[in-house]
Amino acid sequence: MKIRRTLATAVAVAVTTPAVMLSVTPAFADTKPVTQPAAEPNAEPATEPTTEPNARPVPQTDSRAASQTEAGQAQAEKEAQGKPTLKELEKAAADAQKAYDDAVAAERIAYKVLEEALSDTAPLTVAAKAAQKAADDAAVAKTTADKAVTDAKAALDALTEEATEEERTAAEKTLAEAETAAKAAETAKSTADADAKAAGKLAEDARVEANKTYDAVKAAVKDALDAKTAADAALARAKEEEDQGGDRTCVDEPRLTTVATGFPSSVTAGTRTTFSVRVTNGTDKELDEVLTYAGVHGDDKAGLKDIGKYLKLKWSTKASPEWKDADNDSYFDAVGALKPGAQADIKLRLDVDAKAPAGQGLTLITGGYFNEDGACGFAPDDVLYEFDIKAAAEPAAKPSPTPTATTPAAGSGVTPQGSGSSVPVATTGGTLAATGSSDATTQIALAGGAAVLLGAGAMFVVRRRKAGADA
Repeated sequence: MKIRRTLATAVAVAVTTPAVMLSVTPAFADTKPVTQPAAEPNAEPATEPTTEPNARPVPQTDSRAASQTEAGQAQAEKEAQGKPTLKELEKAAADAQKAYDDAVAAERIAYKVLEEALSDTAPLTVAAKAAQKAADDAAVAKTTADKAVTDAKAALDALTEEATEEERTAAEKTLAEAETAAKAAETAKSTADADAKAAGKLAEDARVEANKTYDAVKAAVKDALDAKTAADAALARAKEEEDQGGDRTCVDEPRLTTVATGFPSSVTAGTRTTFSVRVTNGTDKELDEVLTYAGVHGDDKAGLKDIGKYLKLKWSTKASPEWKDADNDSYFDAVGALKPGAQADIKLRLDVDAKAPAGQGLTLITGGYFNEDGACGFAPDDVLYEFDIKAAAEPAAKPSPTPTATTPAAGSGVTPQGSGSSVPVATTGGTLAATGSSDATTQIALAGGAAVLLGAGAMFVVRRRKAGADA
């Protein structure tokens, strides 16, 4: 079963900018047929070329429909002929990986250069400090010379009429010498000031240039990561299609929605937090089996270490309140069949291991369906929720024990459907991942984690479908 919505497109929507994705080689391009002409006024929006059971057709003339069908078939044949082979995609993914590794290596070098340029021991910085000290010394010398002129003038003026000619000549000579020395000191100060200014500018220019170079290299790392993500996604898609075989096309179904509420903006190691997900079938047909996907990923503050092993998601429903783990592919059968316009509420719990270090986390929640007649689809609005991970606080000194009433431990037993978190946390209504640390390294790592979640989310319905077919 081929997947119409590619992982590369999913990553482009939620992780990267369209401009970057468009720069990726056409080997990673989506294989959708060209967009059909706009329908006539008051017509419903057109969907994928595959006709879904009970779907209402877009009003148009037979000749127009036939023309569009022929155009779509011709485009599909053209794309099939130009489709890259698995070997070509593997090479493209390997090349993208190498480019990314090279960019990361260049970033390390640029950062080292920047550190050296900003250090007090940088040659230009040392030279600038020496030049400034010379300027300061020249200023002191000029002040001393100016005072000598003042003192010589005062001594000459202080001579009385009884002063001998020799005394007056000596005083005048002292003044002349002091004035000559003052002029020389002034010239030396001007030269030293100019030298200090020039040396300072050289040092500052070196720091600015190092900063610009580092920023450019960081941007290159991001672009390389985007290209690598697209290449990996295209390869994964091709392998998935090769494994599945057949010609059934899964389509985007924007009227199948999954919305999370009460998702935390931050969690603390050693706590658990609950939130809700509502799945809504906004279509005009019954969906035989609706699946929900929830994946979680985490990185430490430096963005260098995957800490996802400390994060666990569990789910429950009103009909089945006992907490259950999602399976290995992070999807769960909590909904089942869903009639047109019907909704289903799922309760999720995020458990954070007490050993979890501080960092950043991402959760992707989405859904999909497949029907007994073979039709299947995805909820296209994958939403990433970003949250801060706080390390557990150091244990406080234990106070002297005092008798207290026995109360159940927080989070123990079965939490009734719809209740809040067992540990108070700040919550939000669920938004696209656009907050958190501004550290570039952490954001790059989170982007990679988002790509992993998106890739898994885009394929979970297909894997479930295949499992059902093999049973």
